[in-house]
Order: sequence, then C-alpha cells, then structure tokens
Amino acid sequence: MKLVLTGAAGRLGSYLREPLAKMADSLISSDIADDVGTLFPGETYVKADLSDLNAILELTKGADMIVHFGAYGDEASFDTILGPNIVGAYNIWESAYQNNVRRVVYASSIHAVGMHPKTDFIGTDAPHKPDTFYGLAKCFSEDLASLYWDKRQVESVCMRILSCAQVTSTRALGSWLSYDDLIHLVECSINTPVTGFTVVYGVSNNDRVPVDNSASSFLGFRPKDNAEQYAEQILAESEPMDVNDPGSLLHGGPFASIELGNSGLATMKIIDDTKKT
Repeated sequence: MKLVLTGAAGRLGSYLREPLAKMADSLISSDIADDVGTLFPGETYVKADLSDLNAILELTKGADMIVHFGAYGDEASFDTILGPNIVGAYNIWESAYQNNVRRVVYASSIHAVGMHPKTDFIGTDAPHKPDTFYGLAKCFSEDLASLYWDKRQVESVCMRILSCAQVTSTRALGSWLSYDDLIHLVECSINTPVTGFTVVYGVSNNDRVPVDNSASSFLGFRPKDNAEQYAEQILAESEPMDVNDPGSLLHGGPFASIELGNSGLATMKIIDDTKKT
C-alpha cells in the first residue's frame, strides 16, 4: 500500500508519520517545509504546495490513499485561507480522482459545526454551522468530499477533530483527542473496507464528550483515553465560566468568540509538542 501524508511537518502530522510508515509499503510525506527531519523506513519526503495542482497531481501518482492534514491551521483572512485550505482541498480531491486514488482521509474540524450550542449533543449529521473562515473551509472540503463520492466514487473519511493537544482548559475536558487515539482513528479510517463518504468526530473517550459518533461506529474507532484524569487540576485552576461568552456556550470554543479573520489559537494555551525526528 502506498500512502501520501500532507501536513507532515505540522504538529499532528508529526505523530502520524511513524505509524503510517509502518502501515504502508511506501509513505510519501509532504509539506511546504524544506524537510521533516530523519525519515522512517519506507518514508520519502516531497516538498509541495497544496495550491499547485500540478504538484499535487505528481505527489499523489500511484497512491492508494491520501491522509490529508495539510492546511493553514488557524483562523485568518479569507485570502490566507483560500489557497491552502480551499483551493488545496480541491487539488487533493481532483488529484485523487485523476490518479485513481481510492480514499482521502481528511482532517476536518469541529469548527465546521462550531456555532451549534454545546447543550446540543450533535451527531455526525449536524448541519454545517461554521464559526470562522477556517471552519467554512472545512465545510467546503466536507461537501467536496461528498460530491466526489457521489459523482466520481472517491471515498472519504472526514474526521472532525475537536481538540488534539495537551489538556489546558475546561473545554478540553470534553473535546480532547489524545495522540494515541488520533493514530487509532486514522488507522481505522484507512483499514475499514468500505467507507463511501463518512463523517466521524475525532475525540477521545471523555466522560464529558459533547458529540455523538454512533452513526460512524462501523469504522471501529474505539478511543481509550479520557480527559477526566485532568479534571481536578484544570477545574481548580480555571476561572468561573462566563455565561455570556460564545466561546463557553458553543462547540467551537474560542473560535466561536473571535472576530472573523482574527487568530483563534492566539486565545488558547496550545503547547507545541511537535514530535521531532
């Protein structure tokens, strides 16, 4: 099996390289960085810009599946989002179609449905309700994935990741996806015999999980980690919740509070624990 991983230099991509290299006969890792450090057995690195269709066509030749984690990873101006996140998504699915790639495993996001109230235990069929231009691009990519399945039989698994980072907030007590569970989800998305177009939430087995994955249970994704182990410390250190703050009330968290075009990550305590090789 030949896999292509985009976003290989990113924080999440750095945790996927080794397990994907072990799964595949050949792994092509890609990003816009000059390199990603020491390569694993069977792994090759190719620098490529997602917004360049010819580069992505060349990158994905002969691939069985694409694990698409490449994107601008924060809210920003629409012009900033447009190239890597929207045009880039089109280039991935169009290249998959032209190169007869069977499936795209896509890092979507809770921000595609981020304006739904947290009191709603939303399922994978929740209507799109983006909280940012970043979330809007995720909606576009999910709809693109649906279109390419319906019209061109390219399978997709759209993983709506909630928050895959160290637990540093009360929101993360429900939204956390551990790196081990992320790897498990990607492996399930690759190994499931038939997926068609599927949406699944990327979230660990948290006591306070705010979303319903029952409709995608056929993927076999059974997360094991639970953010409740951090609850006592996080709750003791946190300020009382502001019931007038959309970030407290809506699934998108801080991304639901910010003005369009402003960084969401700047308001969060994301620890950069990118895996080095």
